[in-house]
Amino acid sequence: MPLFEVAILEKPTKNEAEDGKSERLVFGPKAVVARDGQSAGIAAVLDAGGVEVNRDRMEVLVRPFA
Repeated sequence: MPLFEVAILEKPTKNEAEDGKSERLVFGPKAVVARDGQSAGIAAVLDAGGVEVNRDRMEVLVRPFA
């Protein structure tokens, strides 16, 4: 199975963005072995146990390793 790199960002609210706040890295980047990119993203979200993030503002970034 291929290797992927996964990171999770939390995007700012509209008010926070207007005040100049940018995205916040809440997880990763972490190496994940998975069947495909979608599986790697799901595995990272499920394995991100103690991460406090608003899922409505969450962005999961996945890229193949190398």
